[in-house]
Amino acid sequence: MSFKARLAAGELVIGCFVKTPHPVVVEVLGLSELDCLVLDAEHAPFDRATLDVAILAARAAGMPVLVRPPTATPEHILNALDLGASGVLLPHLRSAAEAKAAVRACFHGPGGRGYAGSSRAAGYTARGMAGVRADARDVVVIAQIEDVEALAEIDAIAAVEGIDALFIGRADLTVALGAENSDEPVVIEAVRAICRAGAKAGRTTGMFLARNSDVGDWRKQGVSLFLLSSDHDFLLKGAAALVGEARRS
Repeated sequence: MSFKARLAAGELVIGCFVKTPHPVVVEVLGLSELDCLVLDAEHAPFDRATLDVAILAARAAGMPVLVRPPTATPEHILNALDLGASGVLLPHLRSAAEAKAAVRACFHGPGGRGYAGSSRAAGYTARGMAGVRADARDVVVIAQIEDVEALAEIDAIAAVEGIDALFIGRADLTVALGAENSDEPVVIEAVRAICRAGAKAGRTTGMFLARNSDVGDWRKQGVSLFLLSSDHDFLLKGAAALVGEARRS
């Protein structure tokens, strides 16, 4: 089953963010039991060259890999998909119009994604136009919801054809709502509203959680995609655990 099909089926999907722009990090995480990786080109120093080798490493490991680009503009989407990413996690989609434009940029067609037959996604000319266009149907498009403006249009965004999932950017949403922390009632209600909109439209819903122990509670509310932690967090927690264990012995 493709990664896109797993998302659509509501399977529990657990991934993490990758913040270090180096293929070895991706290669190592490719040995794990994670379901996917997200290269965070929005908040980490990924450029075209580092995305290229990181995506290569993920594909070599058979690990689905998404890119969160700096913006949801066509050039950033095209770059990620031509390099062979499984899909994109698009930040700050605030309206149905923006969501429709982003979806159009992900797929071939009038006014949509530019065609290149020599990219990695195209098998470096080996796939042929028919094969490349068929493969493109498996591209995963995830709309990140993290702005007050998006809350006002959430039902319309969720209904946009071509959106595979809504992803709740709870930290940015907290800031946008003027809340002090992500557990304030106004934030929780906004998160639940997004979940309801996703369920109503038949879309998968995903989120980042600061506490992994909260997964079960949100799973009961229909959330099935969880992007948890990051390579940086793994390093820090691993180092802290090592030092703590050594000092206690």
